[in-house]
Amino acid sequence: MEHVTEGSWESLPTQLHPQVLGALRQLGFPHMTPVQSATIPLFMKNKDVAAEAVTGSGKTLAFVIPILEILLRREEKLKKNQVGAIIITPTRELAIQVDEVLAHFTKSFPQFSQILWIGGRNPAEDVSRFKEQGGNIIVATPGRLEDMFRRKVEGLDLASCVKSLEVLVLDEADRLLDMGFEASINTILEFLPKQRRTGLFSATQTQEVESLVRAGLRNPVRISVKEKGVAASSTQKTPSRLENYYMICKADEKFNQLVHFLRNHKQEKHLIFFSVQVCVAVTVLAFYSCLSPHGLKMASVMPAFPSALKTEKGEKAEGVGRAFFTSEEQKAFSETPPSQLTQALSLGAKALGHSKWPVTLSLLSPLGSTCACVEYYGKALEALVKSVKIMCIHGKMKHKRNKIFMEFRKLQSGILVCTDVMARGIDIPEVNWVLQYDPPSSASAFVHRCGRTARIGHGGSALVFLLPMEESYVTFLEINQKCPLQEMKLQKNTGDLLPKLKSMALADRAVFEKGMKAFVSYVQAYAKHECNLIFRLKDLDFASLARGFALLRMPKMPELRGRQFPDFVPADVNTDIIPFKDKIREKQRQKLLERQRKEKRENGGRKNIIKNKAWSKQKAKKEKKKRMNEKRKREEGSDIEDEDMEELLNDMRLLKKFKKGKITEEEFEKGLFSCGKGTVTTDLGIPDLEEDC
Repeated sequence: MEHVTEGSWESLPTQLHPQVLGALRQLGFPHMTPVQSATIPLFMKNKDVAAEAVTGSGKTLAFVIPILEILLRREEKLKKNQVGAIIITPTRELAIQVDEVLAHFTKSFPQFSQILWIGGRNPAEDVSRFKEQGGNIIVATPGRLEDMFRRKVEGLDLASCVKSLEVLVLDEADRLLDMGFEASINTILEFLPKQRRTGLFSATQTQEVESLVRAGLRNPVRISVKEKGVAASSTQKTPSRLENYYMICKADEKFNQLVHFLRNHKQEKHLIFFSVQVCVAVTVLAFYSCLSPHGLKMASVMPAFPSALKTEKGEKAEGVGRAFFTSEEQKAFSETPPSQLTQALSLGAKALGHSKWPVTLSLLSPLGSTCACVEYYGKALEALVKSVKIMCIHGKMKHKRNKIFMEFRKLQSGILVCTDVMARGIDIPEVNWVLQYDPPSSASAFVHRCGRTARIGHGGSALVFLLPMEESYVTFLEINQKCPLQEMKLQKNTGDLLPKLKSMALADRAVFEKGMKAFVSYVQAYAKHECNLIFRLKDLDFASLARGFALLRMPKMPELRGRQFPDFVPADVNTDIIPFKDKIREKQRQKLLERQRKEKRENGGRKNIIKNKAWSKQKAKKEKKKRMNEKRKREEGSDIEDEDMEELLNDMRLLKKFKKGKITEEEFEKGLFSCGKGTVTTDLGIPDLEEDC
């Protein structure tokens, strides 16, 4: 290993505690990295710092050591429930990692207690643990920390506990804002004392980070650490010891190339990234009698999710359009309480000068995500790459995520198939290769993915698979991210493994359905790629792509409507009869099919029409519905009135009729504006997909 050093720890102007030095020796860090030597002295001299350094440069120790030294030098010792430092990270995996590093040091200082607050755990247990064991240093994700500040039921008054706060650290600050946590961060800052030291650490300084620096830091010192050996005029954002490759191959060759590569590197440790955006249907209702007939302009309506409310062309959403959330924004959106979302919408409405709007929000069903790709290809690799430990991780996993992450870190070799939840700040020891099965939706995400290898002086390699039409992306990365890549030639004698993948789909409906969902997810993400001049949906070879996914047939989706695919030959099989390998799931499916067949027979092949119920039954149903609405409002703190909810449901019924072609656009608009008291509905949904896609 080649050490990148800036002197020994003893050379710091302020001497470190002997036990801190001992812990550093145990961890195998005899020298400082550039970011550590630049940051630690300033942090310890009561300075706020905003540090930018390439990924894998040792930023974690750059704030862990000052935190310990500052708390050790306090005149008044911290009591059990007094909080001296808070470290906020964007993901639970990164929080776990920081907590582990911190634990190496705090075991030498029994007077300090630390606590980890992340999603996927019982909040009540976190509260009781804090009361019993204390938490002088808190490592947390924004959502859980904000929740803890708001909790009063369990008798926790965190606001009073943080009055003694000395240090606040925002790790991967740019990522915190990218993921839509700006509202949570602002809420947390309101609870914290102004007299504190604050550190922002990130690999990139975005405009949003600059805004946060101005809002949360007092006269900050800005630190920007570049790679040694890189020219002063260069701003290369990847480690100099990283070897970055790209491979040009057709869509139906990509999987064969991946498997062949993994079979030839079985003794190494790999991360395989898939990148797909999540589409979320959102309906926003604005009640305003004088509203323009052109619809509600959605710009600034949700400050916490700045990139969400855009049409397909990237314009402000007006009338009926489509909005696409990134996977991180969907996660932040789904974990935010409805009352908070309503508040955010109201603030946005006021920003547009419509202070009288009582804006309400309803979250509809999400469709297809990276998770389908991860599960589908993870299953395929398990079957085709033998004698290698293969694990999968994605954002929808709750309790299993932490266990998988910890287990993979301990492996000497293996494969982790993952989403961009693993792309930032995560330090997995000795990762040899980062493989990007497809490019991420943003160029900055490409850099962060690559940064999972070649960390703190180690070597490492990264490989991205590109289609022939995407080759100009290499030049784009060199210019936009100062990230040079070299070509890796196609491997020979790879063999065709796609028939085996098709056989797996024929044998198990779960594999078949995941493949269909993965394809749909990929296509919809491609349509919303940041570099849409390079990644053009109209130039995509859908037939080759479907063969690459080993599909048995083409799914029915808007992007394929009206297209013919002579180069794609569907399997000569009725996909409806493919059974689930899981006998319980198959039994449930057969029950559902039998019920549908029975209903069809009873109606003589006609669609089942629900007859009008007796007035008394209708009244009972309305009363039950009213009670449920009241219960939901109590639980969620929602301010949606029953009348407003009824109008929302009426508008949704109109929208469904419009989508199915039962009414014209003119009839839809007429019905939309005639029902209710000047109600306007802006639908940002996506067209329905076939059930098994």
